[in-house]
Amino acid sequence: MNWDRIEGNWKQFSGKIKEGWGKLTDDDIKVVNGKRDQLIGRIQERYGIAKDDAERQVKDWEAKL
Repeated sequence: MNWDRIEGNWKQFSGKIKEGWGKLTDDDIKVVNGKRDQLIGRIQERYGIAKDDAERQVKDWEAKL
């Protein structure tokens, strides 16, 4: 799926984000506000993983949509 569509429909996708990454808070979701780089950064921070791992997780998540 195209990230522009995700960003445009962020409120709809925010629930799916929380399903995939339960450690993200509502505040995290609001701050991300559909921005892919922000999402990767928040995942990296909350889960204590490398940026490459966070990017891979987001890419895998996108592919499932």
